[in-house]
Amino acid sequence: MAFGLERKLRGDERKARVAEVLALVGLEGTERRMPHELSGGQQQRVALARALAPRPQLLLLDEPFSNLDVDLRERLAHEVRGILKAAQATALFVTHDQLEAFAIGDVIGVMHEGKLHQWDDAYTLYHRPATRFVADFIGHGVFAPATLKRVGTRWWCTPRSAR
Repeated sequence: MAFGLERKLRGDERKARVAEVLALVGLEGTERRMPHELSGGQQQRVALARALAPRPQLLLLDEPFSNLDVDLRERLAHEVRGILKAAQATALFVTHDQLEAFAIGDVIGVMHEGKLHQWDDAYTLYHRPATRFVADFIGHGVFAPATLKRVGTRWWCTPRSAR
């Protein structure tokens, strides 16, 4: 962890920052342990601590839990959210897992084929999807065939029977 701090901090300052970030991720007392001596969850926390150590303005977390089992993923997602909040860090979290996105994100972007369909909080995504894709992706869209017709300045929706 200290390796990335060599240019910014010297000696005691660097040790203090390492201790501070290890405490933030709940790994105080593990300074002397080797990576192979840590569990998968601990290794993920070390990776997060290493990223947070230089106090970046923005973190990019690209599928950080993809190699972990489901139970550990869920637990770590909540822990990471708490750590990022405590560090007052802004992070862009990339995932294909809706549950992770809803558990971690303050604001969630739903993308498809390189197009951003909606950028909103979880409640709005769930209750007011902006596109058919978002409604279908979230899994709560009820689609009924209809015809939309404009009469003057008003729009009318007429249900069609399914064939």
